[in-house]
Amino acid sequence: AGTTTTDTPIMTTLLTSQQSQSLRPYLQCVRSSLTSALCLSNFASQTSERHNVPEIEAQTSPEVLLNPLTVARNENERVLIEPSINSVRISIKIKQADEIEHILVHKFTRFLTQRAEAFFILRRKPVKGYDISFLITNFHTEEMLKHKLVDFIIQFMEEVDKEISEMKLFLNARARFVAESFLTPILRPSREVTTKGWKSEQRIQPAWKFVHSV
Repeated sequence: AGTTTTDTPIMTTLLTSQQSQSLRPYLQCVRSSLTSALCLSNFASQTSERHNVPEIEAQTSPEVLLNPLTVARNENERVLIEPSINSVRISIKIKQADEIEHILVHKFTRFLTQRAEAFFILRRKPVKGYDISFLITNFHTEEMLKHKLVDFIIQFMEEVDKEISEMKLFLNARARFVAESFLTPILRPSREVTTKGWKSEQRIQPAWKFVHSV
């Protein structure tokens, strides 16, 4: 148990450094693409008078929708950027290499989407095929700094990747410790019972011979 506890921080540090190096070009590409897409302006709705709705969500005016862009790190990890004249929708597919990561990502994103109002730009329901989605409108870029919004998305992606990896390592270490703790008391009593039973037979045997002879 002591070895497991000591090795886990070292493994986490090594894994984090390796992932950060491979993740950096991917995040840099997402940053540049997102910065270009966040050139938003106010645009009144063409279907509802005195209304201003995110055109990427309404999908009522095809002429104000721009070409979507997908930035992929691999087949299981990608970002979809859907720009329009007054809004941008960012959808993130978080890596899920195995069943453990799938469960962790599901719990993590569900926890965040239930508190979407605290994040302002987080959608309660992600786009189909992705794990989590953000919606940035021209009002957000007017009230907040554009480069800070980009920094938030990039930092979010970086922290999610790090948290999932650390939680997976912790779960594996915890499962190993629980398995060892569960199997140890099962193996020891069986040996003691066998030894005690053999000794009791040796003690009973002389008395049985004495009674039989009488």
